[in-house]
Amino acid sequence: MCGIVGYAGRRRAAPLIIDGLRRLEYRGYDSFGVATLGSHVEVYKRCGRIPASIPDTRSMKGTLGIGHTRWATHGAPSDVNAHPHTDCTGRIAVVHNGIIENYASLRKKLERRGHSFRSETDTEVIAHLIEENYAGDLVKAVQESVKSLDGSYALLAIAEGDRRIVAARNASPLVLGLGDGETLAASDMTPLLEYTERVVFPEDGDIISITPQGAEILNQGKPVERPVELVNWCVDDVKKGGFEHYMLKEIFEQPRVFYETARAADPAPLVDLLRVTPALTIVACGTSYHAGLIARYLLEECAGIPVRVDHASEFRYSIPPVRNPVLAVTQSGETADTLWAVRAARSRNCPTVALTNVVGSSVTRLADAAIYTRAGPEVGVAATKSFIAQLAVFMALADRLGGGSLAGSIATAHLSIGDLLQQDVEEAVAVCGRARSIFFVGRGPFYPVALEGALKMKEISYIHAEGYAAGELKHGPFALLTPETPVVAICLPGPTYRVMISNIKEIKARGAQVIGIGLAGDGELADVVDVFLTIPGEDPWVHILTASVLLQLLAYHTARSLKTDIDRPRNLAKSVTVE
Repeated sequence: MCGIVGYAGRRRAAPLIIDGLRRLEYRGYDSFGVATLGSHVEVYKRCGRIPASIPDTRSMKGTLGIGHTRWATHGAPSDVNAHPHTDCTGRIAVVHNGIIENYASLRKKLERRGHSFRSETDTEVIAHLIEENYAGDLVKAVQESVKSLDGSYALLAIAEGDRRIVAARNASPLVLGLGDGETLAASDMTPLLEYTERVVFPEDGDIISITPQGAEILNQGKPVERPVELVNWCVDDVKKGGFEHYMLKEIFEQPRVFYETARAADPAPLVDLLRVTPALTIVACGTSYHAGLIARYLLEECAGIPVRVDHASEFRYSIPPVRNPVLAVTQSGETADTLWAVRAARSRNCPTVALTNVVGSSVTRLADAAIYTRAGPEVGVAATKSFIAQLAVFMALADRLGGGSLAGSIATAHLSIGDLLQQDVEEAVAVCGRARSIFFVGRGPFYPVALEGALKMKEISYIHAEGYAAGELKHGPFALLTPETPVVAICLPGPTYRVMISNIKEIKARGAQVIGIGLAGDGELADVVDVFLTIPGEDPWVHILTASVLLQLLAYHTARSLKTDIDRPRNLAKSVTVE
């Protein structure tokens, strides 16, 4: 979570860093700051969002600097707790993502040695440690200081008298951008895209000296080479392109994302493992977890492979007795809980594969193999196109293992998703916008679709929403049904259709309004629901995709009607890099 940006080059650093921080806003933050190095270290930091113009930074002329967007962990959001943090002299400045687990004991020791602290943060101890170890060589000072740190960090430091940025990484994301006479560092690639396509991903334990001429990397005191990779994202990928919100833009990109991912993603590493050991454990969080639940239905029905799906946040603490391959699903490749789950699986000697959207991310270096989606950068905090891209990989995997049984579904799915985007959801939005709670229900693979629909609604509209297997409502949740508690019911042709109709009638008998999702022309369903939303096509596997996209649109337009912050919902971060 949070975001960091560093720049060493020929341009004024402050405006470039602030622009980079704006590109990281989707990660979530409550304060921001920048420090530049000219003749001396200058710091500007404030609580709140980055304004359109910051006159107070115009005097910051340095061409080397660091910046940060903070999401509070240690200490409430405030100007004082915002990064960058400085040492006692004000000559050293540090920004940091992650959590220093032993900061309290370090702070007490430093205070006993005469250091004066200004903030409540764990990060400030790093500045004071560097101060103690600094004797004119910032690399050596950082190298010595991180030996005292327990926890996760991606940090950038500058010091008067040392014309470089020094970075260090351990279990927190950091990427370097190599430009023409300028070098950048950031939490992810989005601030780099305007300046370079050449990137380097440091590894845990790396200490990096950053100058306009490039980056020199040390690990355990010895020079190391990290590969330079070319990214195929471009700066237009992180612009709204005429859409009101990033989320809506990304919803409309889904036909292309599905088409490209289904054809370009290579599930071979997992195919090979599952042919030897035909059972799979999936670990994931949030939306990726829901994609994993859908994968279970796909793989068990189409390929006969048993699948277990676990919350990554729980897997580490209660590892099941598995010996089969473990698939870690994470959009960013930096989700802390998922990374810990991979480590836990490796400790049991399970083969591990990562499914991610980001080349070079932490999970790709930790797992034995990686499969990449082709979603491009996803800026909206609420995942949409990354979810569809994950499903595209799962459908391709099930097709490969199931002898081509999904080839027709995969070939036409993008067309059906495109048709669905024209659906009018305003009548359903009027119902949802008045609700204090909403239930989403489905059966079979539409149960996890309902879970994901509920998650989208609560994330961006702030309406309480829960997803249920439809048959479970009568085991308690019926007590909550009222005329003010609408239910979104996914009812499509298949083995559960008749029982879903019965479930809907039971819901109606309790006075709740029902928004039904079904096929166009389904007169029976239309007659029993209050609002009828339709999806195109006859393919039951494609219905999973189109129903999911329809629920994204419902959540988006409901949130828009309520005037919430759709792209940056309160209290949430795009990439959850701490436990």
